[in-house]
Amino acid sequence: MADTKYTPRLKAEYNDRIRGVLTEKFGYTNPMQLPKLDKIVLNMGIGEAVADSKKATAALKDLTAIAGQKAMPTKARNSIAGFKLREGMVVGGKVTLRGDQMYEFLDRLITIALPRVKDFRGLKGTSFDGRGNYATGLKEHIVFPEINYDQIDQMWGMDIIVCTTAKTDEEAKALLTEFKFPFVN
Repeated sequence: MADTKYTPRLKAEYNDRIRGVLTEKFGYTNPMQLPKLDKIVLNMGIGEAVADSKKATAALKDLTAIAGQKAMPTKARNSIAGFKLREGMVVGGKVTLRGDQMYEFLDRLITIALPRVKDFRGLKGTSFDGRGNYATGLKEHIVFPEINYDQIDQMWGMDIIVCTTAKTDEEAKALLTEFKFPFVN
């Protein structure tokens, strides 16, 4: 039996089609100049976890299910008495996706999760940072198919940062547009 390695759909599309389109559009002379996806960072703030630590555990479990990789808790650096926050308390979670898992997550985000967002009109095309990275947020994490709506006790928002190797926002937007990101402007 032949050992066939599975390649994510978007990774294969990048190698087969998108590289040629970007080379033609920007006139790259070296394949190393081509912008590509570097990593995707998922971040979830859990402010309510100050009052109930079980909420932090539940949110980290949901983030782990969405990402397909263990979520790391983020902890408070300083104590803030007004918020009843102590140094070292879990106040969020984060996951950094690279490689095949990154492409799989991106595929699920574009084809399944974003169309399920209520009143979705597209992503803002101006949310680039000047260095080719794109950031967006979701108000509800339940749009992902990994989350069972009946088993959650609270909805969490999350930030999604797509880091690319592009030097400019124009190159990064062209790359993400070829990945079928639904930009509105």
